[in-house]
Amino acid sequence: MSFDEIIDRRGTHCVKWDMMETLYGVSPNDGVSMWVADMDFRPPGCVQDAVQAMVDHGVYGYFGDDSKYRAAICWWMAERHGWEVDPAHIFSTHGLVNGTAMCVDAFTNEGDGVVLFTPVYHAFAKVIRAANRDLRELEMGQEDGKYVLDFEAFDAQMTGNEKMLVLCSPHNPGGRVWTRAELEGVAEFAKRHDLIIVSDEIHHDLLMPGQTHIPMTKIDGIADRLVMMTAATKTFNIAGSHIGNVIIADETLRARFAARMAALGMSPNSFGLFTVTAAYSPAGAEWLDNLREYLAENARVFDEGINAIPGLRSMPLESTYLAWVDFEGTGMTREEFTDRVTNSAKIAANYGPTFGKGGDSFLRFNIAAPRAVIEDAVARMKTAFGDLQ
Repeated sequence: MSFDEIIDRRGTHCVKWDMMETLYGVSPNDGVSMWVADMDFRPPGCVQDAVQAMVDHGVYGYFGDDSKYRAAICWWMAERHGWEVDPAHIFSTHGLVNGTAMCVDAFTNEGDGVVLFTPVYHAFAKVIRAANRDLRELEMGQEDGKYVLDFEAFDAQMTGNEKMLVLCSPHNPGGRVWTRAELEGVAEFAKRHDLIIVSDEIHHDLLMPGQTHIPMTKIDGIADRLVMMTAATKTFNIAGSHIGNVIIADETLRARFAARMAALGMSPNSFGLFTVTAAYSPAGAEWLDNLREYLAENARVFDEGINAIPGLRSMPLESTYLAWVDFEGTGMTREEFTDRVTNSAKIAANYGPTFGKGGDSFLRFNIAAPRAVIEDAVARMKTAFGDLQ
């Protein structure tokens, strides 16, 4: 396949394109959709073949015997991340937003505090608030234009009511790949405050050249307080399958999570099981390696173009396909720069404040699209902010 192929997703019940006018006032007929985090690429052929096999068989009944599915997950984690997973430790949830919500439900009570390092993926705060938990936003600092974790500052903001930390690793929207030292700092912070760590690692396969992701499970001394979350959906653009993995090594935590899963009657759908099994394979790995090269060049094109506009700064991308652009240097109000992006450039991008404290001067742009779309978006931005040139 070619990542340069333009695929018209309009009129297919695609939230990214079919909801952009409702939510952003940007028409899909002459605008560019760069908000929700899925890709404008087809999945690898092995995934398409798996779906076609389901269609050819033609009977969509209950799925049984998920041993191949679990084995595929274990193979992928060992092969790509050096992480040996016990298949008995894997739970399948309806995506990782659901996985996060399940962890909040299983491991905290109403009124308990749940910690986020912000700005961070907006759905975390949404489910925490909806569950009547106390959202504790700890705003990250910046060094050399990248986010850093200031644990001394974080310690000072804790109240003692907090029971859980949801970590985004790699980080969305800042694109950071946390170092081992930083992850060890997270572990010590969690132990000081007796927090369960829920590590959302959905972007762990989407790394820029030279970057290495360290799974949180490789940090010593936290196995009794760690919940790992991974998914194939972001990696292979199969988010519509709504399937994610919650992987829990600790027996006590695993029993608590299993009890809530059973109480809610949760089980995955066969579409997700078949597609993930197909994706976590040598063929899927080859496709991913090609994708990463393509995304790296998209990032270069986008960042060079955006950073050439006075007052705009795209945060250096170490992972993900989500560019986090700071408009503070323009001196404009949030309303003014947002208006220029949405109404002048006709680009739908995520609003920074939805990511929590520290996001006010930012917009998030999805660069997982054909190169021509990225080049068009950069040209639109240069025109919209042409008076700053």
